[in-house]
Amino acid sequence: MTAIPDWRSSLECHPLTPGRWPDLVRLFGDSGAFSGCWCMFWRITRSEFARNAPNKRARNKQALKAMVDSGPAPGLLAYLGVEPVAWCSVGPRESYSSLERSPTLKRVDNQPVWSVVCFFMARPYRGQGLMTHLLRAAVDYAGRHGARIVEGYPWERSEDRRPPGTEGFMGFVQAFRRAGFHEARRVSDRRLIMRCSTSVR
Repeated sequence: MTAIPDWRSSLECHPLTPGRWPDLVRLFGDSGAFSGCWCMFWRITRSEFARNAPNKRARNKQALKAMVDSGPAPGLLAYLGVEPVAWCSVGPRESYSSLERSPTLKRVDNQPVWSVVCFFMARPYRGQGLMTHLLRAAVDYAGRHGARIVEGYPWERSEDRRPPGTEGFMGFVQAFRRAGFHEARRVSDRRLIMRCSTSVR
């Protein structure tokens, strides 16, 4: 595994603005992050996502680009120097239409929250602890934009059980705990809703 020298002092996170779009394209590559998703899975309805399926990479990419161009920024890009190495999707929960409709990840209460729904790391930088750093940056970013609570939906790892499919894209409980999140609800044996107050950052 490639080691990242002194990444904790050199990693920088920036909102995904139109000028940074080419960097996200470079990070996501031809596969569009996870199987052509382009981070649209939670942003549109399941029927809309299904309609994109015949040409999902192009359609999902186009949809995310439109969001970036119209603003606000749909997430944060992490850089080591000029190299984009990781992505974190963060925004008001109501901006994720499928999340709002999810019977499993339904709202804990009526408090307004921002949600962290997706991570993507460049392959050489996985398993290095960047997720915790991204979460802290996401909480700071949300707090600067008026959020009081940031929420995530991570998978709890175990030694004998790996996340099914791409379930790990929503993050892991251990990283959330290190970033100051606490359990708000357990929705299954391995899936949690976790929260962090921006006032503690």
